[in-house]
Amino acid sequence: MASNQYLLYDLPSKAPGFTWSPNPWKTRLLLNFKGLNFRTQWLEYPEIKPELENHTPPNPEGIAYTIPAIVCPDGTYMMDSRKIANYIEQQHPQPPLHLDSSYLAKVEDVWSRYMSAFYPIFIPQVPKRILNDASLEFWYTTREKWFGMPLDHLEKEKGGEKAWGEVEVAIREATALLKERNGPFFLGDTPSYADLVWASILLFCQRLGTDCFEETLKRSGDGQVHLDLLAAVESWSR
Repeated sequence: MASNQYLLYDLPSKAPGFTWSPNPWKTRLLLNFKGLNFRTQWLEYPEIKPELENHTPPNPEGIAYTIPAIVCPDGTYMMDSRKIANYIEQQHPQPPLHLDSSYLAKVEDVWSRYMSAFYPIFIPQVPKRILNDASLEFWYTTREKWFGMPLDHLEKEKGGEKAWGEVEVAIREATALLKERNGPFFLGDTPSYADLVWASILLFCQRLGTDCFEETLKRSGDGQVHLDLLAAVESWSR
C-alpha cells in the first residue's frame, strides 16, 4: 500500500465495484470529499471477521467486526463510520466536516429512526437484489436469528404499508431540515458530514431498486430536495 494511501474495506454486490450499504457509503463519500488517496478491498460477509480480528479489537456492542473498516497509512485498523470520520477530520481537517454542527446530531437521529423503520422492507430484499451467493447463507442465518423468524415472515408481518408509514415520518423530518437553509446541503451552500450521512440512505435506496427509491422520494413530502442533495454529492459518490 502506498505510504499515503488508505485501504477501505467494503461489501461487494452483484454489480461489481458498487457500494450499496449505508455505513460504507458514509466512509466512501468521506474519503472522496476529503480528496484522499484510497483503494477498496471487497469482503463478503463471511470474510469480515477473519480479515479484521487479528488487527483490531471487536466492537464493544453489537456485531463484533463490521464494515466499513479502514487501514490508515500508518497501518492502523479502524471500524465504525463515525469513528473513522472523527479520525479523518483530525488527520485531514480540510475541507472541514463541521462535526460540531447542530444539524449533524439531528440528521444522525433521523438516520437511525429511518433505518429502524426501514428494516422490514430492506432486510428481506437485500439478499434477493444485492448480495452475491457467497454472502447469502451468512445473511439469512444471522438476520433470522436476530428477528426470530424467516425473512419472508418478517416482510409479511412488519413490512409493507406499516413500515413505509414509519419511514415517512423520518424522511419528512429530513426534508424539513434540508429546507431550513434552502439547500442543497443541510448548511445551505456549505457541505458537511451531515450531508454524507443522509446521502448514504438515499444511495442505498437507489441500489435497492427504482421502486424503493421512488417510494422514498414520494414519502418525503418534497423529493426534489433529496435529488438536489444527491446531485450536490455526486462527485464524491464513486
